[in-house]
Amino acid sequence: MGVSLKMDQALLTFHNLLTEETSVFYTSDYCYKCVPQLLVAVKPNNNNNNESAVISTKFALTMQVQSPNRNTTFCRWSQTYEEGGQYSVWIQRSEVESEAVCFHTVDEAPHHANLPLLVATLLLAVIALLVVLVPYIYRRRCTSHFIKTICCQGSQPSVDNLSLQDGAAAGREAANRPGNAKPARLLSLDAFRGFSLTVMVFVNYGGGGYWFFQHAPWNGLTVADLVMPWFVFIIGTSVVLAFRSMQRRGASRRQLLRKTTWRTVVLFLLGFCFLNYSPRDGPLSWSWLRVPGVLQRLAFTYFVLSLLQTFWGQKEIPLRAPHWWSPLQDVLLYWPQWLIILLLETVWLSVTFLLPVPNCPTGYLGAGGIGDNGLYPECTGGAAGLVDRWMFGDNMYRYPTCKEMYQTTQPFDPEGLLGTINSVVMGFLGMQAGKIFICYKGRNLHILGRLLVWAVILGISAAILSKCTRDGGFIPVNKNLWSLSYVVCMGCFSFLLLGAMYFVIDIQSWWGGQPFIYPGMNSIFVYVGHSLLGFYFPFSWEMRFQESHWERLFQSLWGTALWVLIAYFLYRKKFFLKI
Repeated sequence: MGVSLKMDQALLTFHNLLTEETSVFYTSDYCYKCVPQLLVAVKPNNNNNNESAVISTKFALTMQVQSPNRNTTFCRWSQTYEEGGQYSVWIQRSEVESEAVCFHTVDEAPHHANLPLLVATLLLAVIALLVVLVPYIYRRRCTSHFIKTICCQGSQPSVDNLSLQDGAAAGREAANRPGNAKPARLLSLDAFRGFSLTVMVFVNYGGGGYWFFQHAPWNGLTVADLVMPWFVFIIGTSVVLAFRSMQRRGASRRQLLRKTTWRTVVLFLLGFCFLNYSPRDGPLSWSWLRVPGVLQRLAFTYFVLSLLQTFWGQKEIPLRAPHWWSPLQDVLLYWPQWLIILLLETVWLSVTFLLPVPNCPTGYLGAGGIGDNGLYPECTGGAAGLVDRWMFGDNMYRYPTCKEMYQTTQPFDPEGLLGTINSVVMGFLGMQAGKIFICYKGRNLHILGRLLVWAVILGISAAILSKCTRDGGFIPVNKNLWSLSYVVCMGCFSFLLLGAMYFVIDIQSWWGGQPFIYPGMNSIFVYVGHSLLGFYFPFSWEMRFQESHWERLFQSLWGTALWVLIAYFLYRKKFFLKI
């Protein structure tokens, strides 16, 4: 038909064989209670009239064919169309004269949209297998006395060439020892951080154009919605471990506060400058200045968590004998921190559900626009959006994830003020993980058990708050709002993932965390670097093939792999950017 389709698009051609004009409306099944939108109007069958429309294939669509004159619906169906496909929909009379029917034909077969992802997954699996097997085979060969005398003589002392008497386990331990880090370093935490950062870089490069590697339009979860809470969780765990170490070495509160303030200011300025950078306007784009941002939120979260640990942390665990409350020592010993966190969460709940919002229902958590039957078009984000508009005016994020699907007009910032409160709560859950490692040091079974218990508690809480639905819960899981259900759900995933990595890396030494441990130890460098240079060659380029995911996925993987490789070389050079 001569129509050029891009990724996530299909062509629908409607043939009206009736004697009256018909209108075709559509809604996305992902859009909550959205008002049907007009797709095409097809004239009656006088000269074999037809109308074509390009539609999105990301989500299932509900179509309905209506008569504009009689306000009746002829037919209605819900279907997920496939990328690159061209379909015809025939509207005609049924055998019953008063009814009409619609049926589909395929004019051109669709693409296999997930084939590039499948091929890439298989290739990455093969590469990962080779990375694991090749060093293992090499070590096994070097244990042979004959091969050792031929190949392994004259090795120079380094972290990569150990004496053979140390065995394979010692080899793994030394190979995984990052730079000049102490032997007691929690490698699973570095690997967790690096894994989160790698996924973040990948999704920031577009994730191959797949919708599930992009943020959810409003409620619900995608892969892209996981990485930021993981980062916040890791910040909390790192604060507990690092500050306790500094306090035990004799650092005063004044020194800790100075270090905390310096890091907070640097992080905030980095985020503020890079967020508003424009090649046209220079370092700061004063024509459109946005204050909230990812690094700004991380900076504020780090500052609050550091204050909690500075003033109400524990240098030593005072318990010497078992008490009835010993199983809860990682909670009860830090009761002032819990009191502050509960107060902050009370503030979030009170403002979210009690603050009056003009022309909006109190406690509204929807996207507005055409959602909720079009009753609240200007209410995007409810109280969260109102508070940010009070503080920042129009200098906010103008393209929220709900804009395209819900056709919203209000700016909404996913890094707004109210969400920052729950970001602190998320980081505090990470602090709880750090306290578990401290209170039960040396008792791995207790550590794994408590990480699992916290995951179960938070998972059940998320299920209750969301009612295990995307839109119908008391508090839906929503990354834009950083809702309470989102925080406890991400906390559940974080405890599970950290526990699994701790078991595999630090306990069993089955895996050293490569390659994620490399960007994990230079996270600031990789994040800032990919934010500044990520959209320049050789990390990305202007794509020529827009009709499928092949080139876009290759570009996303290529750019991500380059940053992992850069982090590896920095790791080998023992260069670690710290602030």
